[in-house]
Amino acid sequence: MTDLSPVPVRRDYADGRFGQIHFRVAVPEFPSVHPPLICFHMSPNSGRIYEVFLGHIGSDRIAVAPDTPGFGQSDSTPQLPSISDYAAAMGDLIDSLGFDKVDVMGYHTGSETSVELALQRPALVRKLVLTSVPIFLEEELQEFRDHYGPTQLTEDGSHLVKKWKGHLFWAGPGWSKEHVAVHFPDSLLRPDISHWGHYAAFSYAMADSISKVTQPILALNPHDDLHKHTLRAAGLIQNGHIEDLPDWGHGYLEVRTEEACDLIRGFLNSQV
Repeated sequence: MTDLSPVPVRRDYADGRFGQIHFRVAVPEFPSVHPPLICFHMSPNSGRIYEVFLGHIGSDRIAVAPDTPGFGQSDSTPQLPSISDYAAAMGDLIDSLGFDKVDVMGYHTGSETSVELALQRPALVRKLVLTSVPIFLEEELQEFRDHYGPTQLTEDGSHLVKKWKGHLFWAGPGWSKEHVAVHFPDSLLRPDISHWGHYAAFSYAMADSISKVTQPILALNPHDDLHKHTLRAAGLIQNGHIEDLPDWGHGYLEVRTEEACDLIRGFLNSQV
């Protein structure tokens, strides 16, 4: 699991409308001609999922992975947030860093945040890379809300075992229990609100929103729990395509880092 990243990844904080935003950042050794890449994580994790990836993609551009408000080390919203709230907070971060044009990358809930930010700030967002496109059918939503409800704490810690087994179940090819152990603690933080990210995702009209995005989109579709949902985006993306990745799964940012960087760089650096 030792990673020899070409660029160091550092951590910092910025102020946003909901308090402090914690973020990881990689800065190339020499000035870059490419826009910064801002990476939004899935729920209920943190920007840690991008840490190895940042150290590689950051060799030729600034790369930033914030913790969504209420996750990781970022302050929470005062009440149940929406994807619009998350996108606005991420816009605050980008403004505070002084970027006037960025590319964005989202993972599951982060994909929705990316799409919403592109709609809120079209002059700011140049291109989007989405790991999965969460398009839910109405009949699926109540089942998902029940499954991803508030964490019920148990005296014997069985709720931890249940969550651990869930992480292992969806581990992608090459994603070992040692990898899972590094990221698992982030999903345990703030059990009172850890479901907020999922609830925001389930309330967002992704199909309608993504169909309004005019910026170029690369939608990555690994074989994970949102594989079939992402296929529903076919025909909705105005300017882009879905890249089916049947041999990839959760953890690809660490176990297939160079392949992911090559694919994403190819899209970001292409002339459209």
